[in-house]
Amino acid sequence: MWNQLKTIILLSALTGLMLGVGLLIGGSQGLTIALIFAALMNFIMYFFSAKIVLMMYKAKEAKKSDYPKLHLMVEKIAKQADIPKPKIYIIPTNQPNAFATGRNPKSAVVACTEGIMKLLNNEELEGVIAHEIAHVKNRDILITTIAGTIAAVISYVAAMARWGMIFGNDRDNNSGNIIALLLLTIITPIVATIIQLAISRAREFHADATGASFIKNPKGLASALKKIEKAVHVNPMRFGNASTASLFIQNPFTFKGVMTLLSTHPATDERIKRLNQLKF
Repeated sequence: MWNQLKTIILLSALTGLMLGVGLLIGGSQGLTIALIFAALMNFIMYFFSAKIVLMMYKAKEAKKSDYPKLHLMVEKIAKQADIPKPKIYIIPTNQPNAFATGRNPKSAVVACTEGIMKLLNNEELEGVIAHEIAHVKNRDILITTIAGTIAAVISYVAAMARWGMIFGNDRDNNSGNIIALLLLTIITPIVATIIQLAISRAREFHADATGASFIKNPKGLASALKKIEKAVHVNPMRFGNASTASLFIQNPFTFKGVMTLLSTHPATDERIKRLNQLKF
């Protein structure tokens, strides 16, 4: 319940930040431009992000004859979650990882890497699949897409304003106001990114708990997360883009020393701790 409320609060803050930046930088016209950008980018990402990300990671649809156990597992958990069975794709990499995508449960896709199929036992893989199906059930793909798009709009509008102030010819403006506005255009994209990443972390916690509730077993996912975290450092993702990191069950581009505040995922130890506290 707290993660749901936290998401609403953070999304509201992110939206308010976007509208505030548009209003401060361009008045009512800037506000309108920000809204148009947000609506257009959300529309594009909502309808085409799944195809784009599957192409980006060279994912191929998994034939039932080649992956019968995986198909059975996905079908069983989808039934427990009361959603249609998602399509299943395989990503050709030894890194153990997985993600869900698709604009709604009817068009959902669960993608697993070749590495995760080799590394995990059945109980662990079931925990991972349940987590990804929880993302579908909770509409997390839509939520994170909206958050990412709003953050991108803020960064774009702020960048336009910075260039306008640096190269603009309006000499009548108070220099103090220009400096304050310049600082605002630098700080707001950073704040927007921090809020976006906080939303991503909240959705991961919620998907952990929801997925565990589907199969009445948090232990499998807890064990899987421990294995995956270690293996990601050994087998870093060689293709794709860091902007899609939040989709995966574990950040495929994780580097040591990254601040928790700027992470797309919660700390694995904290996720495992919360999973081990769940009772069904």
